[in-house]
Amino acid sequence: MNVQTITLGGGCFWCVEAVYELVDGATAVESGYCNGHVMNPSYDQVCGGNTGHVEVVRVSFDADRISLREVLEIFFVVHDPTTLNRQGNDVGTQYRSGIYYETAEHEAVARAVLAEANESSKGRVVTELKPLANYSKAEPYHQRYFAQHPNQGYCAFVVAPKVEKFRKTFKARVKA
Repeated sequence: MNVQTITLGGGCFWCVEAVYELVDGATAVESGYCNGHVMNPSYDQVCGGNTGHVEVVRVSFDADRISLREVLEIFFVVHDPTTLNRQGNDVGTQYRSGIYYETAEHEAVARAVLAEANESSKGRVVTELKPLANYSKAEPYHQRYFAQHPNQGYCAFVVAPKVEKFRKTFKARVKA
């Protein structure tokens, strides 16, 4: 197995996590925070908007089964990369769109996919591309949130449609 990891910010981490939990080839998915200036921030601190952190999901994947390019193509379909510091009603810098890499190889692939997404959206993509910094895992109650609370209001009305979009758009990539 050739396990690699990329960290993605696409709005509320519950949405992004729920999608990648279903991706065939994903080996682990973890909600967390990164690229802020506070060490090990709490959810309340991040939501306050003063830590500089973004809500993210670390996606570990078997590169022999799914490429980083495919992981990123899913990312650009299941969130709106053209809205600055927001996804729907979730507003603030903690909800910004971002790709956070750990290797030069991942940076190169991400840069190429980002350029393609930007071209197809006529230059409107605001997704940041930066090295991963100051990552910390989110609190336990945030992990696998959608799987544990599918009928909760936010999950039913915000997360579920993104999961359905993934299922319809990437049928061949849904775990059996």
